[in-house]
Amino acid sequence: MSRMEIKKAGTQPSGKGPADWFTGTVRIDPLFQAPDPALVQGASVTFEPGARTAWHTHPLGQTLVVTAGCGWAQHWGGPIEEIRPGDVVWFAPGEKHWHGATSTTAMTHIAIQEKKDGKVVDWLEHVSDEQYRGEQHRGEPRRACE
Repeated sequence: MSRMEIKKAGTQPSGKGPADWFTGTVRIDPLFQAPDPALVQGASVTFEPGARTAWHTHPLGQTLVVTAGCGWAQHWGGPIEEIRPGDVVWFAPGEKHWHGATSTTAMTHIAIQEKKDGKVVDWLEHVSDEQYRGEQHRGEPRRACE
């Protein structure tokens, strides 16, 4: 019979976000990975100013809970949206998107996703500086949170 499990703060090592998946300085702090047959897992991810994910999708979707700072999120073909502490963002299964800090302010969120066939994410190409600044949509640089 399984028993309650408590992961004490500080007992799971932080990791650096790999350059293949992120631009800039990113720290990943694992929070939980439920044992089989559960599929859910979560991490706290901190993005320094200018840092962001590459474009990516999740086979069963993703929920972000912003806990600190100010960031940006975008789905493919949509506008860049400002996200702040307390905001909850949902990306549908297979929805191509990115998220990260603004150019001047760090941002931390809790990322929650589920495994399908053993994987939680499909990483794609990096977000270009032009895409990050929002120039493709507005013809001018994107302003940071005010």
